[in-house]
Amino acid sequence: MSNHQKIVLASNNKGKLAEFEYLFQQLSESEQHLQLEIIPQGQLNIDDAVEDGLSFVENAIIKARHASRLSGLPAIADDSGLVVPILDNAPGIYSARYAGEHGNDAANNQKLLQELLPFRAENPQITGLFVCVLAMVRHADDPLPILCHGIWHGEILAEAKGEQGFGYDPLFWLPELGKSSAEMAKAEKNQISHRGMAMQQLKQHLLELSGKYWQVY
Repeated sequence: MSNHQKIVLASNNKGKLAEFEYLFQQLSESEQHLQLEIIPQGQLNIDDAVEDGLSFVENAIIKARHASRLSGLPAIADDSGLVVPILDNAPGIYSARYAGEHGNDAANNQKLLQELLPFRAENPQITGLFVCVLAMVRHADDPLPILCHGIWHGEILAEAKGEQGFGYDPLFWLPELGKSSAEMAKAEKNQISHRGMAMQQLKQHLLELSGKYWQVY
């Protein structure tokens, strides 16, 4: 990999873009020899891919290939969501469109609260987990995408708490910290979140690629 590498970030989600911007800034500061130029796909007029996979892994790869094919550059994609075991692992890969309209956080949170109401009496502490899968392709037809994942365990609150973050953050409770994900500072969240965990793995892969050719397959 050359000292300066352009990579497309396959997302138009403002919340995710803000978190990735922070995470890649931290990476650049800690690994100054690794100069990455991260370009959100929206800057290249690339629309969202059709996410018709059946898993976080499939959808992450679909999005990465889509952005890479249209840009001609390596691409990184995130597919993430909230998994609630008591709801048969819903909302899962449909987290962003759980209530029908893609990206409507308020509606998605309200639907989750309604779906959990029948379980609250017998299950005052309902467990949940955030899942993140990152896929990186060096080119659109890369036969060996790099995959990284993170899983963040917590509980699902009966009412929202906090104003930070996005998505289901106000309902995701960290009992060991005594706060919700939406009550955490950005730096604190990114150190322990599902996306932060996946980014740490990706960092290692990027360091290993440093000095090598990207399109080696």
